[in-house]
Amino acid sequence: MNPVILVTADVREVDQYTLHAAIDIYLKALAGVGATPLILPSLAGDIDLDSVLGRVDGVLTTGARSNVHPGHYGDEPTTGHEPYDHDRDATTLDLIRKTIKASVPLLAICRGFQELNVALGGTLDTEIHELEDRADHRPPVSDDHDVRFGLAHEVDLEPGSTLAAILKTERVAVNSLHRQAVRDLAPGLIVEALADDGTVEAVRVADAGAFALGVQWHPEYWAGSDPPSRAIFTAFRNAAAETMARRAGDSPLPAAAE
Repeated sequence: MNPVILVTADVREVDQYTLHAAIDIYLKALAGVGATPLILPSLAGDIDLDSVLGRVDGVLTTGARSNVHPGHYGDEPTTGHEPYDHDRDATTLDLIRKTIKASVPLLAICRGFQELNVALGGTLDTEIHELEDRADHRPPVSDDHDVRFGLAHEVDLEPGSTLAAILKTERVAVNSLHRQAVRDLAPGLIVEALADDGTVEAVRVADAGAFALGVQWHPEYWAGSDPPSRAIFTAFRNAAAETMARRAGDSPLPAAAE
């Protein structure tokens, strides 16, 4: 049996219908390392998240075109904060807190990484390319996803960090597709990686009862061909498999191949 991973959903209007959807790149990355993705609709109070978390083995919070509404971290909204997805905010911020409390493995990517910081009390900067001494972390303008998601810069991994242990290196090349970034790090988060301009690129939850890692970049896009990207998903999948086995009272499932 494969571990079941809950995947967050964006809310979109298509052909006069409201869709709760996840980009298939995330789903394929999970399936590619031996996990079964399950999309959670962004229905906020209409879903018993505690009950759901008791039936899945991990949670993936995805990237998205939308940004966390600044009201969730005490800022006034501006055009620089847009676009928004209020239904996703209302669902995912609570989901993250409950996931950590329940000791369910968590992998947070891009918007999901920013959600993790906000959910635990941190803040975000917007349009960081306009800030002094900060690089432009936006993707190149292109209709070719291979170009947009191309490896753009390197990050330094903190010595002794969880991510350094997973990737077995101190510096790794990542892609970059974001306008916003961590401003004030949330209490309970520990920096795992920094870009050369000081942008926080990865964090872990301190004293978490399970794997709980967030990255600002998009390892899902290259999980099939880039060893560091695949290693992150493999480590997450293996943590979820351990959770499933522990709940079942069985011996741990075989680890996915790196």
